[in-house]
Amino acid sequence: MAEIRHVLHQEATCVGTGKLETPLTADATALFVQDMPSSTTAAPSINSSMRDHTSRSSLELGKMASSTRPNSSNEIHDIDVVTAQNSYISPSSLHQKSLKEVFPPFLARKVVAEMIATFLLVFVTCGAAALSKSNPALVSQLGASVAGGLIVTVMIYAVGHISGAHMNPAVTLAFAVARHFPWIQVPFYMAAQISGAMVASFVLRELLHPITDIGTTAPSDTAVKALVMEIVVTFCMMFVTSAVATDTKAVGELAGLAVGSSVCITSILAGPISGGSMNPARTLGPAVASSDYSSLWVYFLGPVLGTLSGACSYSFIRMTEKEPQATAALKLSSFKLRRLQSLEMASPTNNAFDNI
Repeated sequence: MAEIRHVLHQEATCVGTGKLETPLTADATALFVQDMPSSTTAAPSINSSMRDHTSRSSLELGKMASSTRPNSSNEIHDIDVVTAQNSYISPSSLHQKSLKEVFPPFLARKVVAEMIATFLLVFVTCGAAALSKSNPALVSQLGASVAGGLIVTVMIYAVGHISGAHMNPAVTLAFAVARHFPWIQVPFYMAAQISGAMVASFVLRELLHPITDIGTTAPSDTAVKALVMEIVVTFCMMFVTSAVATDTKAVGELAGLAVGSSVCITSILAGPISGGSMNPARTLGPAVASSDYSSLWVYFLGPVLGTLSGACSYSFIRMTEKEPQATAALKLSSFKLRRLQSLEMASPTNNAFDNI
């Protein structure tokens, strides 16, 4: 027992200082080992006690978490949103995601393309009209109409694959009504078109100074005649545009030529009566730059009514997928009927059906 007490004293000294005062003898070591519990029996008890302690700690933590859980929906915003992969989603990232859904990156390119195309359209058409009024010998009315048609053709081939080359708020509205254009993009397109027309008009005012009339449109007779003319010519332009731009059966490569030609032809006719605007942005830009707002409602209402009626009219008469098959079947039946009649005339017998 004295040896055991000596060993315990040495152990306490070792625990306190980290060193043994005197080395243990072999007999003391043997007695110490015999009195110590074996590791095979002590380890399970230690592990079980640790598991019990861990389970009690987890239970206490669960109770604390449940007691601190928010009780109202207003406190949900203070909790971090964590996905199944434990990735954090901040409120700013959610705001950026919703912003991209409303204004995606590709829409910015479309808006810029529309602004540039409308700028060039108004710059050419209004510039040619201003020069035609100030010096008819330099640019005639026919030349101004041809210039307007050519710039439309060029812009369709330049940015048609990017933005569709509307260049006209009334055209954008008509496409949206006919379900060929998303409504959420309509305000952005209209803002770009009006901005491009405004910038072009102010640039023309500075370049053509002292010319005060920079292509403003005004009725030559009554406002009613100008309104009817704007409706008719815009109907023609939109009808052609709907045919070549929205119908898959049309020849899309000729869209620029078709729309540009329609603008040129209608401008020649409408120029002496209403000015041949067919575009609210083309009228609004020079009106603001010249501070001339007379009869502005004619060139807002006329193009809108014309484009809506043109788009809806073509949507009504547009062929469906089943109609070409029915037409082909009708042609085949008529071919058989003509062949049957020819065989009956050539054969003296009535066995013409056997030869088909």
